[in-house]
Amino acid sequence: MVPMDRGLMPARSFRPRRRGLPPARAEQYARLAPHWTLPIDGPLLVWSEVFTAVFDRASGVVLDIGFGGGEGLIEMAALRPDECVIGVEVHTPGVARVLDAVEANHWRHVRVVEGDVLELLPRLTNRSLDGVRIWFPDPWPKTKQRHRRLVSPPVVAALTDRLRIGGVLHVATDVDDYARHTIAVIGDELRLCGGVVPRPEWRPVTRFEARGRREGRTSIDLVYERMS
Repeated sequence: MVPMDRGLMPARSFRPRRRGLPPARAEQYARLAPHWTLPIDGPLLVWSEVFTAVFDRASGVVLDIGFGGGEGLIEMAALRPDECVIGVEVHTPGVARVLDAVEANHWRHVRVVEGDVLELLPRLTNRSLDGVRIWFPDPWPKTKQRHRRLVSPPVVAALTDRLRIGGVLHVATDVDDYARHTIAVIGDELRLCGGVVPRPEWRPVTRFEARGRREGRTSIDLVYERMS
């Protein structure tokens, strides 16, 4: 496995939102999970083995962290069928929704991990990812909570390790303080270059972004490329 100093990592990168599924959904989830989910623990992942049916013609592998209800991941998977995606989320209904879409659309380029991305990182090989998406992460707004923010120096360093040269880290938030925090943290990662960009037309409107718009917030997109 790729070593990490877990002592420097946030305690966890999410607010737990686990809840049970209705019986029919739970049965569906139990049927699909063994086929399309990956264990959070285990040996290093080999993409040609994970995406056996499609990897030879794939454009790359993207890590989608905290996909929430799954609507953004599902729309991107439909829009980019040649892009392999590993989605990581703790919210069981969101995971179940993505699994339903994988089954309904016969997708072989999507896999899901239910759990905290910090626990998955040791399974990801350095320079193995073409992209990382962190769309609308939990802002942990209170001062005493900020140490739990996913965008932190050790996490950004670990994610950068796993991006190939030319790979892209894309953060989207509608919390101004989190955007400033992200700019400051990633600004110290000298292997990354980039910053605020206009909202990409192709980025789906997630339920979190839609709620923020209703509450008068504007999304901010930050895109960084690994240069070295």
